[in-house]
Amino acid sequence: MSSIHGSKAPLFERWKAAIYLGLISSTFSTLVSQLAAARIGRDAAVDWMSVAAIPARDWALSSEPTAAAIVVGIAFHQWADFSWALVFFGVLGRWTAGLRPITLLLVAIPWAVFTSAFEWLVLVPLFPFWQPIFTLQQPYWIGFLVHLSSASMYPLYAWLRPPCMDRPASGQNSFLKLWLAGAATGLLALSTLSAVALADRELPWLGRAPDIDRTFIRHMSTHHEQGIGLASMAADKARDPHLRALAKLMAASQNGEKRILDHLWTSWFSSPMQICSAEERATMPGLLDGAQLEQLHQAPSAEFDGLFVKLMTIHHAGAVKMADDELSRGSDPRLRVMAHAIRHEQQGEIALMNCVAGTHAVVLAVENMFSDNVNRNDRQPRWGASCRP
Repeated sequence: MSSIHGSKAPLFERWKAAIYLGLISSTFSTLVSQLAAARIGRDAAVDWMSVAAIPARDWALSSEPTAAAIVVGIAFHQWADFSWALVFFGVLGRWTAGLRPITLLLVAIPWAVFTSAFEWLVLVPLFPFWQPIFTLQQPYWIGFLVHLSSASMYPLYAWLRPPCMDRPASGQNSFLKLWLAGAATGLLALSTLSAVALADRELPWLGRAPDIDRTFIRHMSTHHEQGIGLASMAADKARDPHLRALAKLMAASQNGEKRILDHLWTSWFSSPMQICSAEERATMPGLLDGAQLEQLHQAPSAEFDGLFVKLMTIHHAGAVKMADDELSRGSDPRLRVMAHAIRHEQQGEIALMNCVAGTHAVVLAVENMFSDNVNRNDRQPRWGASCRP
């Protein structure tokens, strides 16, 4: 039997237990997200800021994530995870409240797939929030991992069930104790890795092709340095307020990624990171030359927005190509995961600069998860010209 009299529990008691479980699961996923982000090449503060932009819109976006935006992002994330627990054990409690702990653990994976996909594809970019930034800027797998960490706490509901329901058998209690100990050990391990990382020490490089991975770190760090300068300029000079907010997000994202790349180099390799030569810069995809930078610096206010979108699209397309190359040829799994996120993010930001929204944004986000679309000649016209004059 996979269910233990779930439908017989009083409605109020079932919902109360769901509330407790929601608080536990959402807090656990917040801690895991915060501690694990940098281990997979994510800046947690920037990710929280992006989440905050779902309800708070452009107000949340800044070149350096503010404490207020981070708090809003964490609170909104916890509210979402908390709500999914209420749906699972409250709304669906007639069928789920009596499930055995092992069954709840097995159900956690498909539930995480469903809830994260529904948020990423519908709830955030379409109704009710109509906010494409989250879906275009963050690849789907980030949300899935967050939802999976939350749903992994669902077996603990067996200890929170109303007294009128059957208590877990001794074997189930043993499983729950082991599962809780494993979760605590995982949090401790992540906390230890985060603490050690403060001294520029990560788990060793795990690749097979050092030249490819080193080149990616050096080139992407240099590329991001120029991108931060371009985005910072637009954050100050763009006339369109939404474009200014997007520029701040770009600066924050690339700042965070550059810090992580620099940190990984220091942790993995004994020699200092070499500055890219003039020859490397000349052949680096999307790196703007002096004439293009001067043109943007000198652009009249009325022409700045359109020129920035044009030049930043070129710049982002270059970063997408570099990330796609690392994803195909690189060897360290953390760098390849980071490269996938950069490829998705920068394609999404090109779409955002061109005011893509609604179902078009969802379609592009799905496509961007699987390939480099901006550098394919047959796809280039889809980006079109900027929606701004």
